[in-house]
Amino acid sequence: QAHLVESGGGLVQAGGSRRLSCTASGFSLGGFTVGWFRQAPVKVREAVVAMSNTDGDTYYLTSVEGRFAISRDNAKNTKYLQMNSLEPEDTAVYTCAAGRVRIDSMTGLFNYWGQGTQVTVSS
Repeated sequence: QAHLVESGGGLVQAGGSRRLSCTASGFSLGGFTVGWFRQAPVKVREAVVAMSNTDGDTYYLTSVEGRFAISRDNAKNTKYLQMNSLEPEDTAVYTCAAGRVRIDSMTGLFNYWGQGTQVTVSS
């Protein structure tokens, strides 16, 4: 059965860093776009970053651009989200997703989803 598993969440001080991992089982991330989403209490889910595995095109939410970076390790079938200069406003459940999605237009479908990992940033 195909699924995604996230790891790396936890408690971090403001200004600190954290790296999240998203590993696929049952299918290969090669040829898929992978995105990271987050949802905080009383807020809607929003796309944070996304990256195409085929051409490397990326999308960054304006509020995280320059602080967050997405990378990949195809040998490990894994995508990473490196988060630097974390702020309390970044506190949320972070979830990775994969699908056939065009970065330029954000058209397509994320049809594989993980369960999410909690990131809490203290003041």
